[in-house]
Amino acid sequence: MTDSRTFSCSDGAADLAGSWGRVPAGQRRRRLYGLLGALPPRRRAIGAKSLSLECRAGLTLEKLELDLNGRQPVPAWYLRPADAAALPAPAVLYCHYHAGRYDLGKDEFLLAKPEAGLPSWAESLAAGGYAALCIDAWGFGERSGRSELDLFKEAIWQGQSLWGLMVYDALRALDYLAGRPEVNPRRLAALGMSMGSTMAWWLAALDRRIKVCVDICCLTDYEAWSQSGDLSGHGIYYFVPGLRKRFTTAGINALIAPRAHLGLAGIRDPLTPPTGLDRIERELGEVYRRAGHPDRWRLSRYDVGHEETAAMRVEALAFLKTHL
Repeated sequence: MTDSRTFSCSDGAADLAGSWGRVPAGQRRRRLYGLLGALPPRRRAIGAKSLSLECRAGLTLEKLELDLNGRQPVPAWYLRPADAAALPAPAVLYCHYHAGRYDLGKDEFLLAKPEAGLPSWAESLAAGGYAALCIDAWGFGERSGRSELDLFKEAIWQGQSLWGLMVYDALRALDYLAGRPEVNPRRLAALGMSMGSTMAWWLAALDRRIKVCVDICCLTDYEAWSQSGDLSGHGIYYFVPGLRKRFTTAGINALIAPRAHLGLAGIRDPLTPPTGLDRIERELGEVYRRAGHPDRWRLSRYDVGHEETAAMRVEALAFLKTHL
């Protein structure tokens, strides 16, 4: 369905009582997805090849190669739940960060942060009894080689967007995760840091199967960030043609309600200006209040920059335990 109307950048705030408030959530999701460009159908079968199975301290990892898009094999790590008695297990789609580490990709899931006293997210989720999946996004890990800019240009030529291709693969990865026999498809979460944070809340907005969203250090308000005068903090992957004419950050995240959503932000993070966090917290607080579940939305701010801390990890895991 096409829509010839345009909305100002403030319309996401007016969604609560204005024009968007009268548009059904399903229609808003279709409009949001439509902005991502000409993507393949999601009904095609997903192929999966198991490449290895290895046991590390406290966890069992399966290396996979997934056919998610029909164009390029997608390498992935799958964390098997340890407690067979607790099956089917809740599961987390872990979305890796960017950080300019094109070589890293999905291996960030396995990366400890000793400077913050943190184990890897794989270790933390394994200890909690979760299954988890993390894929290499376009241009990262075993899919690196072509530059982010080249991938973006190629996508635009094809009537697509690089972010759209990334979101599509992540949604198909969610399809695969939900279909694993040891996973409870009614207990799915999306989680990530930085680029992975943005991916987590986009996925939760687009797919209602995600019951819990935890985003770390990238709940960026588009308007506030634009007003900061420096858009270099995000790579070219981040920019979706026409997005700000249709949606604000709060307008996208409102589609997650009334499902559980935790945002973790650093007050000294240039990617999340305080005025933008204020706006998101206020608007989503009202959305969740009207939905009758104010307890399911929380934005916690820490006196740090663009980084995850031990306290953030504790809060994220507690939120998953409570709501998933």
